Amino acid sequence: MSGLLLEGKNAVIYGGGGAIGGAVARVFAREGARVFIAGRTRAALDVVARDIADAGGKVEIAQVDVADQHAVEEHADAVAAAAGGIDIALNAVSVMHDQGTLLADLSLEEFMRPIDGFLRTLFVTSKAVARHMGRGRPGVILTLSEPGAKLAVGGILGHGVSAAGKEAFSRILAAELAPANIRVIGIRPHAVVDGPAAGSYTKELFTNAAAAAGQSVEELLDGGAMAQGTLLKRLPTLSDIAETAAFLASDRVGTMTGTIANLSAGALVD
Repeated sequence: MSGLLLEGKNAVIYGGGGAIGGAVARVFAREGARVFIAGRTRAALDVVARDIADAGGKVEIAQVDVADQHAVEEHADAVAAAAGGIDIALNAVSVMHDQGTLLADLSLEEFMRPIDGFLRTLFVTSKAVARHMGRGRPGVILTLSEPGAKLAVGGILGHGVSAAGKEAFSRILAAELAPANIRVIGIRPHAVVDGPAAGSYTKELFTNAAAAAGQSVEELLDGGAMAQGTLLKRLPTLSDIAETAAFLASDRVGTMTGTIANLSAGALVD
């Protein structure tokens, strides 16, 4: 028996050039998976692919707009044809949206941006891969949400509704796909501050919230109010998320489905 968690598995990661998607892709490859990373920005995908190849892993890249249902379905079909099927899929696509603006000043467009952006791509990617999964060999679909799914705080209406929607999507999809031998598990990390995740996306996302608290984004996140609001007094790292994703995607937790893995460091206690 191989000591690698994902030996012989075929994994597709949408948003594979991003911080979380790239971290997960690297760990999946390290654990023996053949990794297919897809996203809109070729340069970002190339960086992740080079890291994986340099470490001796198996990786292929594709420039795909995950909002384009036809393009995503064509890509999934091509992956399945080349690899003989899809065993694991993760949608790690990010959508820039507002956090920190209260209802009185929040536009309908900003409210709907994360709801439409996150849930549309989650639907498109899940539908595309599910038809190539399961039956004779177990399939796993992993999703990502945020503590906003359950937090009762102001200024995150669109964000919170989209996060709750992603978690509901995961649970319901798990029920639908269980007869086909496909597991669906959500992963709920908190804000991530290490590595490339601490770049412009994170800073722009939390600018309003930090300003309202009279802090810089760095002060809010790294050792500030967000970290101190967790039981562990820290925020999750990219490694925390990627290592957990690899374990959840493995056959070692073959009876886990329809649930959310809480990586919020205790910001939420389920």
